[in-house]
Amino acid sequence: MLEKLQTAGEWIKGLTDVSISLLALAVILQVLFGAAVPFFPVDVIGSIVDITAQLGSEGLVGLVAIWVLMGIMGKK
Repeated sequence: MLEKLQTAGEWIKGLTDVSISLLALAVILQVLFGAAVPFFPVDVIGSIVDITAQLGSEGLVGLVAIWVLMGIMGKK
């Protein structure tokens, strides 16, 4: 049972790493080519700005959420 949980944890960590890499690629492409990147049909930078604004408007709860996310991202 423990081996299955470890395997699932490694699989989730791998998916998270790939997702972060794709997010970084989308941000770079959008900075270089503007909002009209054909294979990333969403406004990635706009979405990040919106999420940051929502977290910031929540005050202390937003700061704690950002702190937790940074802690998760820093465990690489």
